[in-house]
Amino acid sequence: MSSLEEVARRAQVSTATVSRALSGRGRLSDATRARVRAAAAELGYVVSATASSLATGRTRSIGVLVPLVDRWFFANVLDGIASRLAPHGYDITLYNVTDDAAQRRQLFQTSLRRGRVDAVIALSLEFDAGELGVLEQLGLPLVGLGTPNPRLSSLRVDDEAVARLATAHLLELGHRDIAHIGRSRDGGDPDIPTMRRRGFEAAMAGAGVVPARFVATDFTIEDGHRAMGELLRTTAGGEPVDRRAPTAVFAASDELAFGAMFAARDAGLAVPGDISIVGVDGHELSGFFGLTTVEQFPHAQGERAADAALAALGEDVAPPDPALPFELVIRSSTAPPR
Repeated sequence: MSSLEEVARRAQVSTATVSRALSGRGRLSDATRARVRAAAAELGYVVSATASSLATGRTRSIGVLVPLVDRWFFANVLDGIASRLAPHGYDITLYNVTDDAAQRRQLFQTSLRRGRVDAVIALSLEFDAGELGVLEQLGLPLVGLGTPNPRLSSLRVDDEAVARLATAHLLELGHRDIAHIGRSRDGGDPDIPTMRRRGFEAAMAGAGVVPARFVATDFTIEDGHRAMGELLRTTAGGEPVDRRAPTAVFAASDELAFGAMFAARDAGLAVPGDISIVGVDGHELSGFFGLTTVEQFPHAQGERAADAALAALGEDVAPPDPALPFELVIRSSTAPPR
């Protein structure tokens, strides 16, 4: 393994200059910095994380708090974060935040206090007052992505606008008997599902239409299948007993929409001939299933979150716009009603 001294000899500079060039700190000419980095690359020299931390006070790692590491959306966000951090010499330290009170207590009272990260990115998480206090006491840049708490500097998609866009698409096709499957709650800061329900109801009210029905459910394919079954009032055998079903459904996630599509077809209904379905997220399988959806670009969301953390750390990165983009993608799951 090459040493700092070998890099200095190859670049014909002092070891102090090598340290400044590789840390990105200190005043050096661009030519000198480039020569040192080229020498380090030729020799395969990698800065020791421990030594760098002692010298600069930086760990070169960003902590990412994530609720569900096995979900495709968060996997794409994490990939976006990692792809943006790597060129700047930063790693990810991943913290899975569950609903278990003991696990969360250990995380906030011990793990996050160990000084292993330079900044924290929180993905679609809610924190109680004590947890938020711990995060603020860390004295580190804190970036929220899809977090509802106003005390966090957060990048967010306008979920009410997302739902209005999806619902407006169904209304423009001529649908009036439109149902919604998702989740919502009363009181406190509204979460993402609640914002989507509000957007749906606002779009329906704006068109002078009463929503056909709302079914509360979790965000999985299985839950979407069950919720659609409730909308169609099917028997245990899957045969529809009431044909007065809605002509369209706005599902609050693509996975819910997938389940709804399967349940409709199990009940002998054609999608979109008998019932149109639209989702939200831009799931990687939405094109395969022909699902009309509101794309949210999770990989790009991760890139922006990383940019926000890097900018807060003083890296040469422009702070991103906190308003995240979205786009309606029309496919074969929606059509005018019969």
